[in-house]
Amino acid sequence: MPDKKINKIKRIRSGGQTGVDRAALDVAAKYHIEICGWCPRGGWAEDFPSPPGLLAVYPELKETPSAGTSQRTRWNMRDTDAILTIMPESSGESKGTQVGLEEGILLQKPMFTARGPEDIPGIMAWLETLPDDLDLCVGGPRASECPEAYQITVEILSGILP
Repeated sequence: MPDKKINKIKRIRSGGQTGVDRAALDVAAKYHIEICGWCPRGGWAEDFPSPPGLLAVYPELKETPSAGTSQRTRWNMRDTDAILTIMPESSGESKGTQVGLEEGILLQKPMFTARGPEDIPGIMAWLETLPDDLDLCVGGPRASECPEAYQITVEILSGILP
């Protein structure tokens, strides 16, 4: 783990789905970093299928007009300064993660894709190239696509946040 931590992230943005998104929100709260993001109408997530869904736990998120997940992903990419995608080696195919990667490229956002804690030095170097007061969108596979995504994300973010 690096000795130096990053202190330029103003807020962490996520769609709140299980796995990477949820870990990002939980770690941000632990480190007293503002959270925000778009979620599907009704607050839908794998573990919160009925309204108010994950909005009952994360009221900082805002609902998109669509109950589908693509609009949520695209709007989070649109509204962020930079995108950190966490795709553990063990993750299966993730259509939502692919939508996010494609949207980030289309919008020409600064992007970094990490596989695990071994990527912390690279993430830190990338973050150093970005402006202060950063709105960082963190995304990746949901729990059903990669059961260890939550824990790996916690390890990565805990390794970079002050």
